[in-house]
Amino acid sequence: MSNNLLTVKTPLLRELHWLKVMERIQFRLCVLTPCCPHGTAPPYLAVTLYLVADVGGRRRLRSASTSTLVIASTRRSTLGDRAFTVAVARAWNALMSSVRAVPTMLLFRRELKRTLFQTSFPD
Repeated sequence: MSNNLLTVKTPLLRELHWLKVMERIQFRLCVLTPCCPHGTAPPYLAVTLYLVADVGGRRRLRSASTSTLVIASTRRSTLGDRAFTVAVARAWNALMSSVRAVPTMLLFRRELKRTLFQTSFPD
């Protein structure tokens, strides 16, 4: 019964140009990420995110030239992977570099939603 409910709602979500729940969560996490280094996010969130280029031992890696975040190691995959620092880093690093490099926040939100919508509802 729940499967029928999902198939009924999916065309409506597509028609309204709404994201599915998991993509909506990823959208919110990714929109908050660029705010952290600029000081527009709450400070308790901003201090938890580190670029790969900011870590001493990783400065010489190829990934240091990109805007990828360090993913903190966790002991438990059920609870630790849901922590803000881990979830944000994974969501941000999963984005294409062209989306991460968009200069303004308005264009970034548009491109991010377009990208996530295309992954939700492939043609």
